[in-house]
Amino acid sequence: MEIRSATDDDLEVFVDTVHAAFGRFPEAPVDGGGLWWSALETDRCLLAVESDGRPVGTAATHSFELTLPGETFAPAAGVTAVGVLPSHRRRGVLSAMMRHQLAELRARGEFLSVLLASEAPIYGRFGYGPAAYTAHLTVPRREAAFAAPRGRHTAEAPVSGSVEVLRSAECGEIMEEVYDRYRRTQPGALSRPHRWWALRAGRPPISPEPRYVAVHRDADGTPDGYAGYSIDSGTLTVDETITADDAVFTALARFALDHDLVSRVVFKHVPPDHPLRWQLADFRAGEVSGVTDWLWVRLLDVPRALTARGWFMDGELVLDVADPFLGERGRYLLTVRDGKAECVTTDREPDLSLDVSDLGSAYLGGTAPSTLVRAGHIRAHRPGATALADGLFRGERSPHCLHWF
Repeated sequence: MEIRSATDDDLEVFVDTVHAAFGRFPEAPVDGGGLWWSALETDRCLLAVESDGRPVGTAATHSFELTLPGETFAPAAGVTAVGVLPSHRRRGVLSAMMRHQLAELRARGEFLSVLLASEAPIYGRFGYGPAAYTAHLTVPRREAAFAAPRGRHTAEAPVSGSVEVLRSAECGEIMEEVYDRYRRTQPGALSRPHRWWALRAGRPPISPEPRYVAVHRDADGTPDGYAGYSIDSGTLTVDETITADDAVFTALARFALDHDLVSRVVFKHVPPDHPLRWQLADFRAGEVSGVTDWLWVRLLDVPRALTARGWFMDGELVLDVADPFLGERGRYLLTVRDGKAECVTTDREPDLSLDVSDLGSAYLGGTAPSTLVRAGHIRAHRPGATALADGLFRGERSPHCLHWF
């Protein structure tokens, strides 16, 4: 078996193979694009082929930018389209592709890789750890009254700006601009390259599937938020609410919850700790469900990754990091001062011993190291090391990723 890079001439074979791996058939082309694979970068696609040239596996990466704690940014390879034909599973094809892909990413100078896991048990063994989470929030419309803000005698707080209802096909440029501003403020968010919007290669409201979009504009008329939604059988489903301003999110949520001929509203993609439930007069009216992992992170170069993000307290930790999949181990002294880190190899005794996948989980601040210590994943070697790690790795707010790839 050979693992090789794909060419433009291989795209149809690549697409057919990955669909066959999942037992599906490619969608028929539609007007306006909308095929998820049209956003693939051919030079970042891999094919596993038999000696006779038959393809048996696929893997690819997208070129993204990931927002890190401290509103810093780093290039991140978004792993996608990973599949092995059912006839060739459990023969080492997937491991060979993952090893080849990681080596290729390092050769490109990349130090972070991210993915959305189709099955949770698969990718931990390749060094990925769940790092950002998402949930659904369902609110019955009859129970959707907002509580009076603290210090006010009425639930009606002054609202500036306005909401305009458009169709998704009419406001692609607005959504692209608003999303890019939002993702630069949200730890864990990924860029959506222009080609995704131009090709409509994603999930609603990016895709050609019909959606209404509630666009919020500030007092000067500048778009500063949007919510893409659809209504079916009395349920209004919000695909995503995008804004960097909590007050704008509240305005868009109120728009959805005040919609006529709707019995309930489902906010499909929100952080599990989102404050919207706390804004309701009846806290229990907001039902959180479907809490799940979303973005998984893998560090390919520990010092570069740790020095790329921002930090919010000073401290010093020695981390002993094992990378079983690549057969590597490193001990690093992490020193944080004034929001920036230095990370160098050391022979000092470790404060914490952990797998690279656990470091990936903690990296964005969405998984407390103490949780992983209690789970038996991380081993603490001295009193106070766990509490210090919790303080150091905590971000300014919970990481969240909306982008599907």
